[in-house]
Amino acid sequence: MVYTGRGDKGETDLGSGESVGKDSERLEAYGTVDELNSLLGVVASKSERKREDIEAIQNELHILQAELADMNSEHRITEEDIDRLENECDSYQEELPHPGGFVISGGTETASYLHLARSVARRAERKIAALRNEKYIQPEVLTYINRLSDLFFLMARHENHVEGVEEKNPDY
Repeated sequence: MVYTGRGDKGETDLGSGESVGKDSERLEAYGTVDELNSLLGVVASKSERKREDIEAIQNELHILQAELADMNSEHRITEEDIDRLENECDSYQEELPHPGGFVISGGTETASYLHLARSVARRAERKIAALRNEKYIQPEVLTYINRLSDLFFLMARHENHVEGVEEKNPDY
């Protein structure tokens, strides 16, 4: 059954069995990761070229959510997950020209969604950092989400590059 009624009064149960308010830092953190994961579903539906990479990230985001929802979860983001993201970043960066400064978000539809995913990942990072003030968060979690936003930036730039869309820099 999808509905239980337990959340009708503004509280929810975590994987650990603990009940918390729906406005808690923990729910803000993993709810933002959930939002990012949903957005990546849109990206995957728009880009056959990036679908496999996106789906791997979506699986890792489920692990990250489980870890944030239950600090004793057996599922963890690992150094290997971070290494994989860094290798992907390096691979994309090798193919791209230097951006010449800040880049205005946009371009192709897929690139635009990837730029949006980057900004949602940055918000998730801020929420996780705030949660860290309340609860211990293993360092790999913040490193992972930070690298992930870098990867989305590079993926967006790559998408525009492959499609021949010229990047624009701010005019100031």
